Amino acid sequence: MATAAPSAASRIAVVTGASSGIGAATARQLAAAGYRVVLTARRKDRIEALAEEINAAGHSAAAYQLDVTDRAAVDEFATAFQAIGVLVNNAGGALGADPVATGDPADWRTMYETNVLGTLNLTQALLPRLEASGDGTVVVISSTAGHGTYEGGGGYVAAKHGAHVLAETLRLEIVGRPVRVIEIAPGMVRTDEFALTRFGGDREKAAKVYAGVAEPLTADDVADTITWAVTRPSHVNIDLLVVRPRAQASNTKVHREL
Repeated sequence: MATAAPSAASRIAVVTGASSGIGAATARQLAAAGYRVVLTARRKDRIEALAEEINAAGHSAAAYQLDVTDRAAVDEFATAFQAIGVLVNNAGGALGADPVATGDPADWRTMYETNVLGTLNLTQALLPRLEASGDGTVVVISSTAGHGTYEGGGGYVAAKHGAHVLAETLRLEIVGRPVRVIEIAPGMVRTDEFALTRFGGDREKAAKVYAGVAEPLTADDVADTITWAVTRPSHVNIDLLVVRPRAQASNTKVHREL
């Protein structure tokens, strides 16, 4: 039986947190796979430069400055589309590594608002557009932190558990509609900013996260898994894909050559 050609709308992919790291790498790879990528992030200069890079390479990209925690701004952003094919909820991050007893509630609140409510905002605003495409995909970038606890990670672990449950629940609630829900849960990924942001710009603390680990994952490694999952045939749903470097067996067991 012949299959219908994909609609133009189903070839539009919105990527949040696209100014660096996994988000930027995902935008590049989805663009190379034939998607028109819509880059969103708070840092306008970063996403505009990335859009120029992607367009110069012969692909298609547009940049929209957006704070995923600003619901009014998200709703306004959504009005630019009648239909889209892919939403990659990548915006998020970690702050601090204090124990529960002394963790900063402000950091916990920020992590929850970005990782969970930001994902909720974009998903709610764009779900009708994803469904309108006739072949939509919601991707939630969680973390192995969303599947196991570790000391000093309480706030981030709680937020990523929230992102995991959001994806799992959404999949149950919209089954039968033409929208897949995919969760990608990366383990140790070395990017330019993740650990540095977590430790407030302390480069020494950030470097210790990866000390002795021969090959942590890269942003491109994770982007490759995202692009693979998104480009499976429409009837194939990758419910959950956990990806770690070979040196990491769990959140708390990592082989280090020191």
